[in-house]
This record gives sequence, C-alpha cells and structure tokens, in this order.
Amino acid sequence: MLNLHTRTRFPNLLHARVLTEADENAPALILVQTGHPDQVITRREFRQHARAYAYALHKMGMAARDLVIIAHTQNLESVYAFWGALLLGAIPSMFPTLTEKLDPALYMASIAELVNLSQVRAVLTTDDFAAQLAPRVTCSVYGSTALLAEVGTGEAPRYVPDPHEVAFLQHSSGTTGLQKGVALAHERVLNQLASYSSALALSERDVIVSWLPLYHDMGLIAGFILPLFQGLPLVLMSPFDWVRHPALLLRAIHNHQGTLCWLPNFAYNHMARRVRHADSEGLSLASMRAFVNCSEPVRADSHAMFLERFAPHGLRESMLTVSYAMAENTFAVTQTPIGQAPHIDWVDRRALMEDQRALPVPPDSPQALAQVSCGAPIVGSEVKVVDEQGRPLPERHVGELMIRSDCMLMAYYRRPDLRPFDAEGWYDSGDKGYMADGQVYVIGRTKDLIINAGKNVYPQDLEAIVNGVEGVHPGRAVVFGVPDEEEGTELIAVVAEVDTDDPQEHKRIKQAIRQAVARASDVSVNFVTLVGAGWLIKTSSGKISRAKNRDKWLAEQSGQA
Repeated sequence: MLNLHTRTRFPNLLHARVLTEADENAPALILVQTGHPDQVITRREFRQHARAYAYALHKMGMAARDLVIIAHTQNLESVYAFWGALLLGAIPSMFPTLTEKLDPALYMASIAELVNLSQVRAVLTTDDFAAQLAPRVTCSVYGSTALLAEVGTGEAPRYVPDPHEVAFLQHSSGTTGLQKGVALAHERVLNQLASYSSALALSERDVIVSWLPLYHDMGLIAGFILPLFQGLPLVLMSPFDWVRHPALLLRAIHNHQGTLCWLPNFAYNHMARRVRHADSEGLSLASMRAFVNCSEPVRADSHAMFLERFAPHGLRESMLTVSYAMAENTFAVTQTPIGQAPHIDWVDRRALMEDQRALPVPPDSPQALAQVSCGAPIVGSEVKVVDEQGRPLPERHVGELMIRSDCMLMAYYRRPDLRPFDAEGWYDSGDKGYMADGQVYVIGRTKDLIINAGKNVYPQDLEAIVNGVEGVHPGRAVVFGVPDEEEGTELIAVVAEVDTDDPQEHKRIKQAIRQAVARASDVSVNFVTLVGAGWLIKTSSGKISRAKNRDKWLAEQSGQA
C-alpha cells in the first residue's frame, strides 16, 4: 500500500492498485441502492470498464491534456469516465449535475463561463441535460447514449503521465462553476494519499463507505480516489438516495463491515434525527474504526447526539474523529488520532467574541463554549495563525489560518490572474481559528464573520441555537449580518424555515428564537424572518449559502419597503 514509507514506489495515479493488482476477483466497488441488490464490481471488471471508457473518449476525439467535465448524477458511468480520462491522459473534473437546489439559468451560465475560461474540450452528462446544454457552450457535449455507443474493446493510446503535470481538477465547496478550478498534480495527490493513509493507520482490512458527492473534495479524495488507489473495497451510494433514506449508510456498514466513513457535521444531526428505530433495528456499527467529521465547523453537541442515538448499535465515542480539509490542499490538512475522541477545548465565549482570545474555562462556567479540535497537521502540512497584517499570532489568539504543504494545488487552472500563495508559499485558507497545544481549532469562515457592537459573532454558532428551537425545521436556519450605517455596526438577521402558516405560532417561534439566542450567546437578534420550505438557497454541495440568502432577504426587504 501507499504510505510515507512506500511513497517512492508510486510515480503517478495510474499505479492505483485497482488498475494494477493481480487479485482480479477482489471487490473494487460495491454500489448500494435502496430497493436493489448490492452490485459488486471486481477489480477485473473495474479495469475493463475504465479501459473501455478511455477508448470511447479517444474515439470521440479527446486526447491527452484535454479538460473533460463529468456532470452526471452519481453512478457507475461517472466513475468509469473519470478513470478512463486518467488512463487517456485527459484531465477529468467532476461537476455537480443540475438539481432542484440550483438555479438553472445560473448553472448554465456558470458552465458556459467555465468552458470559455478553462478551454474545456467536452462535457459528459445525462441525455436530457446534454440537449439543454449543447446550444449554450462552445465545446462538445455528450449524453450517456452517445458515450455508451462508443464504449468498446479497443485500446486507447497508452499515456504515461509526468508526476508534475495536472492529474485532475476539483473545485472548492460552494461554487456552481469551476472558474477557480483547483489544479492538482499527480505527485501532490500521491503525497496527500501517503500522508493521510499514515495518519489513518490504513490497512488491508479497511472498508470505506461513502455517500458523499464526487464533485466535493471529501467525496472525491477520501470517499473515492483513496480507497480505489489503495485497493480497498469502496461501498458507494448516491447522496440523493442517502438523504432520503439515511439508514442506508448504516445498513451498508453492517452488511460490508465498514471501517471508515467521512461525514460533514450536518449528517450527524440528520442521521440522529431521521433514522427510525425500526430502520436501524439489528444493525451494528461495531466494525467501524472511525467516522471522520469534516468540511464544516464541528459541533460537540452533534457528536453527542449521534453517539446517544447509535451507542446501542455499537458506536463508541472513540470512533468520532475530526479532520480539517480543503480542495486546495488536495484534501486533509489535519486529523485527530484514530481511536481517540477529539479534544474539546472549553473557552470563554465573551473573550472569544470581544477579544479574539480562546481563554480556557471550566466546562460548567456560565460563559463556557465548546470548541472541538481538528487535530494536528498531517505529515507534510503546516498551519500558522496570523493577524490581518499577516503577522504570526501566539497560541490561543484567533486569526487567519494559513496553510503550507507538499500536496497543495499547483495553481488555479488557466487563471494566471489568481495567485494563491504568498512569497513564502503560504495559502490563505479564508478560515478563522486558533492553535493550542499543537492542535488546530476552526471557528468559521472569515467572510461570514459578523461584527456586532464590537463583538465577533460566528453565524454557525447562532444557527445551531436557532435549529434547536421548537418549530424550526432542523438544519434550515441561516444567520447573517446586515450593515447599519447609522450605528456603524452590523445587525443580526435570522431566516428560518418552518412548517406552519399559523400567525400565532409564528409569533411564538420568533420570540423563542430571540430568547434562545440571547440566553445562549449574549447577543441580540435584530431581525427574525420565518419562511416556508424551499425558501433557503443552498450551494451545489447542499450547504446553506449565507451570502445568497442574505442577498435574497435584502431584496425582499427592499421590495416590501
């Protein structure tokens, strides 16, 4: 297996064990779908399909170094197309397909801009969407029928990639386009896989289970490339299927003895609240080594809720780990030790908000706020905290998190106007946080920070409070700042989805939101707006977009005025 000791044996991603190992009958991928038998794809079958898709892309006119966008619903076709493109030497990039979460006009315009900026050679997508997209872009667009018609037994030209050249692109979470495509070289990806595999103590006995979308760095790297490169069974399911049937993940872990699974923080709450006891009866999580919380600020109460709900099924606190990751670093920057619950740092809420200091306090202190450790940087990655002028800050001072590593992006693809690194090779993550005892604590995104009456308010903290108010649809609240020119500060606005139209119930919920926030955070909410299901705008990865919802709310307020 690839690890820090064997790194030099693997010059590029085409040395993936799924493509090279002799044990052809070993399972490479197991596709799990609600209402269908599990579909097992062996290494032999995986290899044959990947080569067939490479040949199909070659017949369709694609060649080495061409950028190919894969915009399918998550299925085997997208899996094979990605690896087929790698075999051909093309540059694949997974892209979200158009769903009801995305605005169709914005999505089309975003892809058209991407095609022009990045000189895309072809877009592979569904038949229905291909017909809609083709008139809007200047590159070739192929639906599933056209692609499958070219899949055959011929051989595509053999390509041997240079370790320093671009292997694939991925894009940061929240974008609907690839205007800032993160260009990752073979060597950088392999450095990440080697270091992160060592941090995870990965072994031949591991089985990785994932529902994560492949256009997101967590899904693409941890839940796709890592297991296939290392030759570990990958149990994969559609994110749409999982959202509707969250017990599907538990069943997959039980049936296939899963050991590792990555989840964003909201998924812990979603599963704890939505998995019915009847659906989890008889299922065991005892085979798991770690659930890894990643991609969102981690909340101690989410872990506690998840643990309480699934402890009867073999879940142990030591299985709940954390990673801080980003697409620009390929994936992981940090990881808490496997087999240990992450450290919880209890800090003074007022000092954090007003002084930007993470001062330790007892857990039972009235101002105690729990901050969950993301762990120490993995080998090859460094983290420092700086102030607004770029000067290093001491421990327990909140500032900008800067990252430097051997698995960073080469550049933003075909964007020479964007320079991601400073003179010393440090990358500004856009996150705020602090370090203590060598561990990284992430507070939130710099751009989302609200400055209210001299206090630094992190909206995700208030959102967690609002989501606990009775009557608010769990996970459907957003908090953002609204400039108040007269007072020279920002006011705090809350928008929350509710399931009732009753005016009296609305009045009660609004009052409950104001009281809950004031009681738990020592700040006052200035605006509370209750909306119906579907009002809130989400990003392509399913996260609620604070910026877009703020713009929508302001537009509606202006219209009402």
